[in-house]
Amino acid sequence: MPLDPMPDWVLARHREIGERIRLARIEAKLSQVELGERVGRDHKTIHRYETAQSVPTLFDLLLIANALGKRPSELID
Repeated sequence: MPLDPMPDWVLARHREIGERIRLARIEAKLSQVELGERVGRDHKTIHRYETAQSVPTLFDLLLIANALGKRPSELID
């Protein structure tokens, strides 16, 4: 059962993960559209992950890490 409202530390972690995805995507020289195509999601979903409007599932996180040449831990640690 999700907490409502979410504690501040949870929201901060969501933002950190999104920022790490964004930086890794930029480092890989991919647009949100290109990353989305590689992982089977649209660019709007990638944008929502990067801006912490939505949190990637574990499955999506694995796909994103693979598409960016990163270990999943590099996106969440």
